[in-house]
Amino acid sequence: MRRLATVFGGSGFIGRYVVRNLARDGWLVRVAVRRPDEALFLKTSGAVGQITPIAANIRDRASVARAVAGAEVVVNLVAILFESGPQRFKAVHAEGARLMAEEAAKTGARHLVHVSAIGADPNATSAYARTKAEGEAAVRQAFPNAVILRPSIVFGPEDGFFNRFARMALMSPALPLIGGGRTRFQPVYVGDVAEAVIKAIETPEAAGKTYELAGPKIYSFAELMRLMLREIGRNRALVPLPFPVASAMGCIAQGVTTLVPILPGPAITVDQVRLLKRDNVPSAGSAGLTDLGIAPTAVEVIIPTYLARYRARGTYR
Repeated sequence: MRRLATVFGGSGFIGRYVVRNLARDGWLVRVAVRRPDEALFLKTSGAVGQITPIAANIRDRASVARAVAGAEVVVNLVAILFESGPQRFKAVHAEGARLMAEEAAKTGARHLVHVSAIGADPNATSAYARTKAEGEAAVRQAFPNAVILRPSIVFGPEDGFFNRFARMALMSPALPLIGGGRTRFQPVYVGDVAEAVIKAIETPEAAGKTYELAGPKIYSFAELMRLMLREIGRNRALVPLPFPVASAMGCIAQGVTTLVPILPGPAITVDQVRLLKRDNVPSAGSAGLTDLGIAPTAVEVIIPTYLARYRARGTYR
């Protein structure tokens, strides 16, 4: 009988790679998402009938219970970057994670992998970071052997970081450096994060542990912007933006999005500015990718494979 894994948030940026890797390793994969019709593209990542998108909302216990029924492995990738309507940080990151872990334990799942974020801290000023920590604590209480993965900023072909600023560079003569661009990051490749999920399932010693996932090198925000601009061959001014000014802009952007809900999410929020006041790098002595047997992939190796489309005269210029 083939093993069954349930992946919450499987149609997202990280999720599509996790689903592909599970299918590669022979798992039947149940992809639990709010809109299954938008996850049908995942079915081509496996054999016929191997991957099945189903309707589930991590805020609804009945749908979560149906999603995890019979699953040997449960993976939680659900997260939001800003609040909108019923999608609140506490409801998704904390209460949703608790509900998912409780149902996974109740159904007898053998493995639970919960993807959180570097910087999760119950005392953080950022609601994102604070509720991420609450979610970790809730998962640990309900499912003590769960493996918690905390990635730094994740990059890859569908990322919302390098792609976002590259698109901005197409239209704007300048890019903002919030807080002067001094915040430090240790970007991690999405393929490495997905493989860490597999290793967390396959490695008995990983049970109950937390891993902080990061690439091989630390960069300041300004250094990442210069790296991106060099890759797309565009000269743009990098303008320091003090935190108070960025917070004011975030407040306005949130207000406009609230008043006109059909608009896409705000370019920056007050909570994201609070996040940028702290470095996004692993804590000293934390376990990481190498402890799972994974060699971290450098930013410089991957971004040329997907940022070429932003070059002024095409891929080969």
